[in-house]
Parts: sequence; C-alpha cells; structure tokens
Amino acid sequence: MSTPDERLAELGLTLPSDTPPLAAYVPAVRTGNLVYTSGQLPRIDGELTHVGKVGGEVTPEQAKEAAQACALNAIAAVKAEIGDLGKVRRVVKVVGFVASTPDFTGQPGVVNGASELLGKVFGDAGVHARSAVGVAALPLDVPVEVEMIVEVD
Repeated sequence: MSTPDERLAELGLTLPSDTPPLAAYVPAVRTGNLVYTSGQLPRIDGELTHVGKVGGEVTPEQAKEAAQACALNAIAAVKAEIGDLGKVRRVVKVVGFVASTPDFTGQPGVVNGASELLGKVFGDAGVHARSAVGVAALPLDVPVEVEMIVEVD
C-alpha cells in the first residue's frame, strides 16, 4: 500500500513549502492526537489561484480547483506540524467557506475539490465529516478557504 506522499506524487502534486500566516496565528496546532489547521487559502507558489465570488467572477469549476489548492496547503500545514503524513490516522472534519453571490447555492460541489483530494491522498482515512458554508467575503477576496482537523499517531 502506498503512503500519502507517494499518492501525492502519483497525482503529480507537490506539497507547498510552509506559507507564512497573514496575521497573528499559526498554520496548525497539535493538541493530543488532533491537529487543527488554520483556514488555508488557494495559493500555489505563494500566488492566489483565483479571486472574486463564485457565481460571479469565479466559476464553480475554478472554485473547486481553488478548494483543492486549499486542501493541499492544509495537508502541508499538517505535515509541517507532525513531520510524516503516514502518522495521519483519520481526517476527522473539513470546513469549507465559499465566498459566493447571493443566488449561488452550489457550495457543497465547490468544497468537493478539497474532499476528493483528501480521499485520494489518505484513502479511507480521508473520508470525513464536513461543512460547506456560503459567506459574503473571505480574506484577500479569495473564493474559498478550507480548514481541517486530523487525528494522528
């Protein structure tokens, strides 16, 4: 059976280097056997993938890609905290925030970008409880922000 790092490589994905926080917080905190990530934005190589509202300037497909980038950053935050993704026992909870126009109701489909990636990387351990919440605005005008809680050894 392959490791999470091997699955990332098979998907052609590379974990980003640690991205510094935008304000007074840390990317992840471990307490006991749980790691909580801060909300992760859709950044690749330090650049935002998209800006604007879903249903407006950003299509649902683009927002789903942005949610995947957020999840990749959350995985990187977990790895920075615990050192080895093989220590992840379970992705427990994912919360996705989707900045969208008032008439857009497809938030669950957008956050699937994060959920589907977590399933591919962690297999059955990546199946999680989840919330997908529509909001009026997010930091830096990004369309999606994702945070998660994982259980580790």
